[in-house]
Amino acid sequence: MNRFVFDVDGTLTPSRQTIDPQFKEWFKSFISNNKVWLVTGSDYPKTVEQLGADITERVVTCYNCSGNDVWHQGKRVNAKSFEAPQELYNLMEGWLQSSPFKLRTGNHIENRMGTINFSIVGRNCTLEERKQYVQHDLNNRERETIAFQINSEFPNITATVGGETGIDIYRTGCDKSQILDDFDKKITTYFFGDKCEPGGNDWPLAKALKTQGYGGASFNVKDWRDTWERLQYLQEAKKAA
Repeated sequence: MNRFVFDVDGTLTPSRQTIDPQFKEWFKSFISNNKVWLVTGSDYPKTVEQLGADITERVVTCYNCSGNDVWHQGKRVNAKSFEAPQELYNLMEGWLQSSPFKLRTGNHIENRMGTINFSIVGRNCTLEERKQYVQHDLNNRERETIAFQINSEFPNITATVGGETGIDIYRTGCDKSQILDDFDKKITTYFFGDKCEPGGNDWPLAKALKTQGYGGASFNVKDWRDTWERLQYLQEAKKAA
């Protein structure tokens, strides 16, 4: 049986929103017939809010905070801490003061298990405010610039672009690829994420799957609809084989 691994924001749900009800029912059926894992930058309570416990407790494992907080059937089974240097917080505060995008909504620096999520607009933004920042970031590549600066100044820390407004920051090596330590290479792995290009928070896992002999493939999806279409195609191809 193949292994299916999914990011959440932008892959199974719209960013920071709940899963589409029709897709949810289909995906629950998919879980019943396949081995499924989740790996997301968000914390577990947020993942439950987006997908529901009827999904998070039915998958094999839910890897939160880029794999630094591990949950199985609703219970935490492993966790890694991360104590960032004050200089990193100073850098983030500097960007909050100097960014040309002036709107601030609160919750800009969120400490999670093993990671930090940094957002210029803030995680308290409305959907409309989120859209404003997304457009700003598309035009100015601000998050890429911030991540590049962090990666340049802190050799033992890695920053990647995640979701629509955030930057995920963690100890180098403690990214989504670390979940492969739990996987058997004999089982073919299919990974679905919306940030599988270099610089995205799905990239370390997509790259490791390609270079470390796990077989299968990574799919850089546009949104949850694209994920659904690709899964249906894989199912039809399996039936025809």
